[in-house]
Amino acid sequence: MQYRAATIGASSLRTRRQGDTWYLQACEALGEHPQRMTQRLESGAQHHPERWLAARRGGDGQWIGLSYASALQSARAIGQALLARGLSAERPVAILSGNDLDHLQLALGAMWAGIPYAAISPAYALASGDYGKLRHTIDMLTPGLVFASCYDTFAKAIAAVVPADVEIVTATLPHEPPSARRVTALSELLRTTPTTVDAVHAAVSPDAIAKFLFTSGSTRLPKAVPTTHRMLCSNQQMLLETFPGFAKEPPVLVDWLPWNHTFGGSHNVGIALYNGGTLYIDDGKPVNGKFGETLRNLREVAPTIYFNVPKGWEELTLALEQDAQLRETFFSRVKVYFFSGAGLSQAAWDRLERVTEKYCGERIRIMAGLGMTETSPSCLFTTGPIMRAGYVGLPAHGCEVKLAPVGDKLEARYRGPHVMPGYWRANAEEHENAFDEEGYFRSGDALRFVDAARPELGLLFDGRIAEDFKLSSGTFVSVGPMRAGVISEGAPYVQDVVVAGMNRDDVGLLVFPRLDDCRRLACLPASASARQVIDAPAVRAHFAALLDRLNRSATGGATTIARLRLMDVAPSLDLGEITDKGSINQRAVLTHRATLVEAMYDAAQRDPAVIVASACGAT
Repeated sequence: MQYRAATIGASSLRTRRQGDTWYLQACEALGEHPQRMTQRLESGAQHHPERWLAARRGGDGQWIGLSYASALQSARAIGQALLARGLSAERPVAILSGNDLDHLQLALGAMWAGIPYAAISPAYALASGDYGKLRHTIDMLTPGLVFASCYDTFAKAIAAVVPADVEIVTATLPHEPPSARRVTALSELLRTTPTTVDAVHAAVSPDAIAKFLFTSGSTRLPKAVPTTHRMLCSNQQMLLETFPGFAKEPPVLVDWLPWNHTFGGSHNVGIALYNGGTLYIDDGKPVNGKFGETLRNLREVAPTIYFNVPKGWEELTLALEQDAQLRETFFSRVKVYFFSGAGLSQAAWDRLERVTEKYCGERIRIMAGLGMTETSPSCLFTTGPIMRAGYVGLPAHGCEVKLAPVGDKLEARYRGPHVMPGYWRANAEEHENAFDEEGYFRSGDALRFVDAARPELGLLFDGRIAEDFKLSSGTFVSVGPMRAGVISEGAPYVQDVVVAGMNRDDVGLLVFPRLDDCRRLACLPASASARQVIDAPAVRAHFAALLDRLNRSATGGATTIARLRLMDVAPSLDLGEITDKGSINQRAVLTHRATLVEAMYDAAQRDPAVIVASACGAT
């Protein structure tokens, strides 16, 4: 079946090999791009002033739009107000609240005035018990101003973490204003008359910091990544050259991805702004109780390209199978599916293609990219000839990729105008560890060629090097491919997997099941507890059979899974076991559930919740 027409940029590969190290880059040079992201706001206000840059539903359910002309006007006013407060990179703007039009206006105003801002995960303030990560980020930034859309919602976190002399700006003033703190309405900033700010904007250097983004903190506390205008603009140009259709048809996005993450805040917001498009802010999320809002939005607004994490794609696929109105709108003009944040399993990929073919009448290209917060984020795109799970493609124009041997794997390292100069307020050791001797950023991701004899075919993801470990035999276990294989083979009953076994005799799994699917498998009512679900004979029999299937293709101890434990408690955001984007943190889960791992391996007092592979003993 043919694919729907979509303009995808071409990229040819130049390679050089030096010993066991590979150097790769596109033959095509990166095109010219603006010096500052806000130049796209200025040109948008000039060429299509009434077009919405962004929109969000109001309290009455109707869409409220922010036009390019209005966004520029508010950016100039807010920028002038921020200049009057003497803010700078040393005293930037911190934004605590999530995706909304006020957040966007404040961010654009800060960038217009050459003042960095930082969007901080709302979960650090609202879903945390001790505010540990929020305190860390505030201490790292030393902000001169903090924004929260609704003061009362964030009042406890502000009182606990934000110094009393730091001004708070809010769209909704507190019911009882704090006596010892300055609280200002956002409307006051919006009424400021621009006087000097335009001249300041014209002088902002491309190497000035536009914003700080915090890493997810998967291995330690989050690090602050200073993201410059040059990084953002060059990366958006890479995206435009990957998707030249953006220049012909302004992109329309319906997107929930959080702006405190690089995927949502730099990649997706940037695509709309850079290409004169429109971003509809989706207040849904692919979690229980919130995905219905996403479906409501997609029934009304047809995206031209759709972005989501794998869990979102899986939920959308299921909904498309059942909802004719959703299919009619969603398929009407979408040209590309794009996932990132984690790998889409082959089973989920195949199901999405089947649903699209059946109801759309043609295929829609599924694409992905690879990058990270430190690289603005994009480095590779699946513009090559391979279309399947695990493929990450070829280097973007302007991105230099180095594949350096680390153990028995090749680590991806990056250099280019989109790569950060170094972590904010990092010590010399942290900086040296981040970059190699040639100035390439060490990503920690392992890649391998589809075919080393034909490097032009591109690259496959080969896991995170830091997650890999050795068994007691000295054999390395490659966690990433194993995890992906279990999720794919276990679909639709496996939500996520953590691989255990460091310094032990064999591999074990902590499996987070999809409880709703497992309830249906066990014919249990919706009221059945997680414990009842995972103890159900049908569920245990299914996972015992899954272990046997996985082990049929095992080639040795490093690929044989001896045991698994079904988890009845979901990963904790507060403990850092999962990010608010839904990505699992392997190290945090193993640390916080060490007792369960010990019980899984305790032969003398075997945990009844553990399922042992038939080759290793009774289940």
